[in-house]
Amino acid sequence: MSTMKFCRECNNILYPREDKEQKILLYACRNCEHQEAAENNCVYRNEIHHSVGERTQILQDVAADPTLPRTKAVRCALCNHGEAVFFQATARGEEGMTLFFVCCNPNCGHRWRD
Repeated sequence: MSTMKFCRECNNILYPREDKEQKILLYACRNCEHQEAAENNCVYRNEIHHSVGERTQILQDVAADPTLPRTKAVRCALCNHGEAVFFQATARGEEGMTLFFVCCNPNCGHRWRD
């Protein structure tokens, strides 16, 4: 089985991408413009299935994750900071996806959902 590949520029995960013109498999970073040719054409997919009782945990340091999108269109209800990271995940006991926000103020880290 293949190991995960990481970007030489920013250390984020490289994802498989097809170069349709050259008809080759590339590994590309979603954070910067780095890409590299794959050594073989086999791509593995690892699916993780969670049990219903498992809780979604959001860590405070998620606000420092450079791969997550940020918005200045919301304000934190606790500290009034004007920037938050956001992502979608399934909430415990609910069907469908929920939009989660985490305040980017390092002294706050408040979490809320839309």
